[in-house]
Amino acid sequence: MGLDTTPDRTTHRGSHRRRTARSTRVSTDPTLADVRPRLGALVDELSTAGAIRTPRWAEVFASVPRHPFVPRWYSQETNDRGLTVWRLHSAAEDRDAWLAAVYSDQTLVTALDPETAEQVDEHAWTGVPTSSGTMPSLLAGMVEELLVHDGHRVWDVGTGTGYLTALLCSRVGADLVYSSDVDPQLVDAARGRLAQLGYEPHLAACDARDGHPGPDDVQFDRTIATCSVPAIPQAWIEQTRPGGLIVTDIALGIEGGLVRVRVDKEHASGAFTITGGRFMAARGNATTYPAKHRAPYASAVDTRRTDVTAADIRAHYPFRLLLAFHFPAAELVYSIDDDTGAMALQLQLPDGTWARTPLSGAQTVTYGGSPGLWQEVEEAWRWWNEQDRPTQDRFCYHRDADGCAHVRHLPTRRRWAL
Repeated sequence: MGLDTTPDRTTHRGSHRRRTARSTRVSTDPTLADVRPRLGALVDELSTAGAIRTPRWAEVFASVPRHPFVPRWYSQETNDRGLTVWRLHSAAEDRDAWLAAVYSDQTLVTALDPETAEQVDEHAWTGVPTSSGTMPSLLAGMVEELLVHDGHRVWDVGTGTGYLTALLCSRVGADLVYSSDVDPQLVDAARGRLAQLGYEPHLAACDARDGHPGPDDVQFDRTIATCSVPAIPQAWIEQTRPGGLIVTDIALGIEGGLVRVRVDKEHASGAFTITGGRFMAARGNATTYPAKHRAPYASAVDTRRTDVTAADIRAHYPFRLLLAFHFPAAELVYSIDDDTGAMALQLQLPDGTWARTPLSGAQTVTYGGSPGLWQEVEEAWRWWNEQDRPTQDRFCYHRDADGCAHVRHLPTRRRWAL
């Protein structure tokens, strides 16, 4: 059975799904007055944590309720059959628990891929998340990085629930806010929620990687994306004014990070931010993600000693980001030995080359294919330590008009082509 996020309707995989008015209607209960204590506590938490750094954004977050944008959400759990499932929660089920979740600093999954979701009981599905209400502290960090001023025209890439769109409307006015999402049903739902709060921004359903479909001459002072891309699309650079800023998540397989780049004609460059984040990948299909193609695993070649353990990689986000610069197409996954059940951290390339090191912490590596894969990991580990373990903000992302991108370590100017 496919998934329809409207709780009162069921459709089958591959069918055309239309949302009824119920899925976009925003209840007037609870009111802003009802949730003000919860909202105020959340804003205080974000300010204390340093996510909200300026009074203006504190006012914005305090004025925009979150609950209209998350009428239902899914929590991940393991059911009694050992399956990882997504369980549906809503106000109808438990109003207090719903409000507590909505006004906490956590990301809430709000939609699953209907092409792969299978219903396992009345309120739970397997599947892949395709939309979420982003953690408020992450949104706060991103909008602070955006350096928005009065009069700025802003493009919000990835409408999702519409909550960020509402925050931007409160900050600069709805007439200056453009928001787009690849899923027209998400756009329609967000339109209803925004209208309930009195906001009527410019909304569009499109693949934003090809640009905003508004007037041909539309340009933005600021572009913010709550989806990840392997490289900043040229269309975003062309539709952002010279001197304008883009804040987005660059995802490179192993790891990703937020960058704030300044546009200069046909180029864009800027540092990774201290604000960390990893968003769902941008996609051209409104319902599912394209499958990744990878060659069969190469046969195991050897096991040897190594100075880089699974704990080293798991503990240090900046080092994982550095590995992503070395291997933009690689994946980092967990593997289980069929005979012993022992778990390992495995680095793998699309051509079938792999290397794995035990989660137990043993200083060994087993590899298949070229031995050069793990040798480069060890070289990267030595370099990172020699440079006093630089954090992500010491690396600068650069995108040229020809589509080529590279990352540069600011102190040494060492470069990695992406």
